[in-house]
Amino acid sequence: MEHLMTRTRQLIGLVGWLLACYAVAGIGARASIAAASFYGSLALPSWAPPAQVFGPVWTLLYGMMAVAAWLVWREGGWARQRRPLLLFLAQLVVNALWSWLFFAWRQGGMAFVDIALLWVLILATLVIFWRVRVAAGALLLPYLCWVGFALALNYVAWRGNPHLLGY
Repeated sequence: MEHLMTRTRQLIGLVGWLLACYAVAGIGARASIAAASFYGSLALPSWAPPAQVFGPVWTLLYGMMAVAAWLVWREGGWARQRRPLLLFLAQLVVNALWSWLFFAWRQGGMAFVDIALLWVLILATLVIFWRVRVAAGALLLPYLCWVGFALALNYVAWRGNPHLLGY
């Protein structure tokens, strides 16, 4: 019976992390209602992906992030993994803010600062997750790479579109 309870607790934990990550996705999506048309109006570099790429990529990344957090949480829960999990939650908050800064409020410079901070927080989370469980850190590698790419794209879009994204 105890084994069944443990499995149930593990499943509830996974669902909780998935809900947390996809809630952040929903918050970002709310700010990005007109993102495709706004993104299409920007002067962008040739290496910028089409708008329809972002949704599927982020959907996959949020799922990977949730599994990474769950793997760390499984190693002792909040009692033993408070610091890594709080760091993970902090980067989720910074992640959610970016869409509002860039798409809703059209503050390119502040969005750039936010995404640069996000990249640093992801790197720190990846390192601390890696120490707890290698698979958890590895699951954050695509997220770190994608946000690094988005950081460069944010900068180029902001600097190339001061009339739309501020100076």
